[in-house]
Amino acid sequence: MYTRYFGLKEKPFTIAPDPRYLYMSELHREALAHLLYGIHNDGCLILLTGDVGTGKTTVCRCLLAQLPEKTDIAIILNPKLTIVELFKTICEELDVPGIQASPSSKSYVDNLNSYLLDAHAKGRSTVLIIDEAQNLDVEILEQLRLLTNLETDTHKLLQIVLLGQPELRDMLSSPQLTQINQRVTSRYHLQPLKPGDVRRYIQHRIYIAGGSDRSLFSPQAIRHVIKVSKGIPRTINLLCDRALLGAYAEHKDRVDLKIIKKAAREVTAGSNQPFFSARRLRLALLIFLLGVCLPAGLYFSTKNTTFPPLSEPETEQPAPTKAPDLNDVKEVSEQRVIKINPLQLGTD
Repeated sequence: MYTRYFGLKEKPFTIAPDPRYLYMSELHREALAHLLYGIHNDGCLILLTGDVGTGKTTVCRCLLAQLPEKTDIAIILNPKLTIVELFKTICEELDVPGIQASPSSKSYVDNLNSYLLDAHAKGRSTVLIIDEAQNLDVEILEQLRLLTNLETDTHKLLQIVLLGQPELRDMLSSPQLTQINQRVTSRYHLQPLKPGDVRRYIQHRIYIAGGSDRSLFSPQAIRHVIKVSKGIPRTINLLCDRALLGAYAEHKDRVDLKIIKKAAREVTAGSNQPFFSARRLRLALLIFLLGVCLPAGLYFSTKNTTFPPLSEPETEQPAPTKAPDLNDVKEVSEQRVIKINPLQLGTD
């Protein structure tokens, strides 16, 4: 949609493991070198681990392009298989003849051994690549160890490359898998891109897609990509693809900080968005202060204040009645007696 607008031949930031777009950082170069070393030096088990989206599958696709023509390759993308299904898939990938209608695991191994001996006699080598190998059961890993016993006096007939997440490395370090761990002749753990490589990674993919202007992202936007993606190539692709679409929608000639922030909110929305964002953290702190600290402060502030003990309210008692004194009564009565002179009656 936006490719013609920005002068691109194709979308530069897809998540498909296209080896053309592999940016050979120092880390990816070392990972590829370990894989090639393990195969060319007749390695038994070759291990490549890394976090999700760091580019393990893309490195493996680049490996396939550099293997000699006299190399037969079997690739298993879904390792959630039973033992019989695993052997059947390997034989189907290699076109092993002589498979019966309902063979057992032993018959598969016998046919595979015959095929490997014949291929070795013709000067051909065989490589088995298992992606998402952290999903392999312990029994399957043990069977893979037994497959490494298919050998001549001087050469291993089958080389196995295991690609997986860090859990695979932890699995192989367990005591029950010590024997297969000891047969790993080459191993490498792929780290995310360094901050300085992210800018070159973005420019590299734009160049491969046919873009003449590699400054489609402002320096501020690239710094935000580094912050959000943490150097994971798959996350970088998702962010940049959404940002270019946003710039196209707003008729901008490049991705600025505002557009990349909006793209980051869309890409990281949902489960990938951290729960304790700055806004939520401030709200939680406010609720804590109002709900816990404020009542506690009021309690301790009133704890040291002394109040008079509570008692029953005082009610006004009527004054006790006093028996009247006879002298008082006589005095009062004498004051109230009016003396009248009869001689003064009728004279005015």
